[in-house]
Amino acid sequence: MLVKTYGAAVYGIDAIIVTIEVSVEIGVSFNLVGLPDTAVKESYQRVVAAMRHSGRDFPRRSVLVNMSPADVKKEGAAYDLPIALGVLAASEQINGDRLSQYMIMGELSLDGSVLPIRGALPMAIKAREAGFKGMIVPKANVTEAAVVNNLDVYGVDNLTQVIDFFNGLLSVEPTVINTREEFSKGVAEFDFDFSEVKGQHLVKRAFEVACAGGHNILLVGAPGSGKSMMAKRLPSIMPPLSLQEALETTKIHSVAGKLKRGSMLMTQRPFRSPHHTISPVALVGGGANPMP
Repeated sequence: MLVKTYGAAVYGIDAIIVTIEVSVEIGVSFNLVGLPDTAVKESYQRVVAAMRHSGRDFPRRSVLVNMSPADVKKEGAAYDLPIALGVLAASEQINGDRLSQYMIMGELSLDGSVLPIRGALPMAIKAREAGFKGMIVPKANVTEAAVVNNLDVYGVDNLTQVIDFFNGLLSVEPTVINTREEFSKGVAEFDFDFSEVKGQHLVKRAFEVACAGGHNILLVGAPGSGKSMMAKRLPSIMPPLSLQEALETTKIHSVAGKLKRGSMLMTQRPFRSPHHTISPVALVGGGANPMP
């Protein structure tokens, strides 16, 4: 039996749809194709253990998993959950009628728990663009993905919960977030505020002029004179992020795995403090995942 589930691969700060085709036929073998990296290839062991601890058996037949498009490299353990559901549906252990309506991503623990992933926000944006009814993600990523409007986002804790959801034995309520309301609440909240700086009047004046005119700033001084301390507080006097800027900033941090658990849109302009010995190439960034 052939079953298709749907996930996504992140390239840059955007995502592309990945179709996971699972075929269960006569024989005894397991093959995973479609340009997977080592972490994806190792999903077999995680899926088998997670299914066993969730009260399901991995089929003792010939299982072929194809991840399309085959010329795009698939990285990470986030494909565990869609692979597991595809195997369960192809072996007729769950009802697969609604699988095509959802994008599904999540890493599986050996006990069947669903672990957090990177890039949930760009994946959710792509799911809405592709016309999916909803998206199933780990509970830790649900608020991040739920900022995307017009998409039902479900946070799950374990594989059993997802199985019961598709079998109609469990009703899971989607997480709903008023994106604009939550964004407006956090715009004026700062971890480090410019008003906390005592003294340094000439430097503060220079910062204010630079922010007002959109100029660059070069800080030169002895260690401990307050350069990093003041630069860290500079975002608090800069114009607030627009909703579009916040979305792009959050996508970058989501892909990099820098978002805090349970966080939604970033409402503050980011501050980075690279070491003074950093090379220009490292400062600008590399091209590990160029757009295809």
